[in-house]
Amino acid sequence: MTKNSDEHILEAVGRCRVVIRNGEVVEVGEARITSCPLTKKFAHPLTILDKESVKANIEHRIKAWGMCTPGREVSDTRGFVGFGASELISFGLSAGTIDAVVLACDGAGTVLVTKPALVQGIGGRMSGLVKTVPYADVIHRIEENGGIVIDKAHAGLDQMAGIARAYELGYKNVAVTVAIPAEAREIRKRYPDAVIFGVHVTGLNHEEAEMLVSAADFVTSCASKTLREVAGKKALLQAGVAVPIFAITKKAKDLIIEKIRQSSDQVLFKTTRLPALSEQQPEPLV
Repeated sequence: MTKNSDEHILEAVGRCRVVIRNGEVVEVGEARITSCPLTKKFAHPLTILDKESVKANIEHRIKAWGMCTPGREVSDTRGFVGFGASELISFGLSAGTIDAVVLACDGAGTVLVTKPALVQGIGGRMSGLVKTVPYADVIHRIEENGGIVIDKAHAGLDQMAGIARAYELGYKNVAVTVAIPAEAREIRKRYPDAVIFGVHVTGLNHEEAEMLVSAADFVTSCASKTLREVAGKKALLQAGVAVPIFAITKKAKDLIIEKIRQSSDQVLFKTTRLPALSEQQPEPLV
C-alpha cells in the first residue's frame, strides 16, 4: 500500500483540515474559529477549538463508530441536533416529501440513499469530506441498506453524478447536500426541482454566499458571517438562534413546519426580521 492509498481528508470543526491515513490522524491544521456552541454538545465535547482538541475529537469518532475505516457504521436513528441537515432530510424521507437523497460518505464517496436511518448514520456525525477512498465493507453495508454508491472504484465525490443517477432511476423529489456554491448553482440549473441543502459554509466570501443562497432551499450557517447576512435577509424561516439553518424557499419552510407539527417538543413562534441570533455564536464568525 502506498503512502496515500488509504488517505482521507476532512474539513472538520472550524474548517480545520484533517488528514487520516490507515485509521490514524496524521495531520491537523489550524481551526478558523476558537469556539462553537454545537461542539460543546458533541459525544466528545470541544470547549476550545485547537489542534489538540480537534485531533482528540476525530480520534474519538474513529474509535466510536469507525469513521474513515472499513468498520464505519452507516445506519443510525439518533438525532444529534434538532434542525441539522441530516435530521431534516431524514424527516423528509419519513414524511414522504423527499424520496431519495444524495450525500457524501467516507469510505464510499457520493451515495444515493432512500432510508432515513442511512441518511442519519452517514450524515449525522460527518464533517466536510474533501477526499476519501473506497472500502468494500463500507460499500457493502450501504448497499445492504438499499443505498447506491456512485463510484465504487474510486469513491469519487460528485454530487451532480449522484443526482443524475437519482433522476435516471425515476425519483422525483430528490434532495442533495452541496458544499460548493458553483456546484449548487449548476444543479439548480439542470434540476430545478431538486431540494438543495447548502452545507459546510464557514469561510464563504460574500459572492459565494450569494451564489449558494440563490440556488439552495436550505442553508446551514456554520460559523459563516456572510451566510448569516445574506441568507438572513432572504430566508422565509430560521430554525435555531446559535447556529441556525435557514429555509430559503417555501418548500424548505413547509418541511420545517411539518417537522415541528409532528414533534411533541415545545416551540416558540415569533414573527421578526431575520437573522435573529443569540449571544452564543461561533467565535469568530468568518
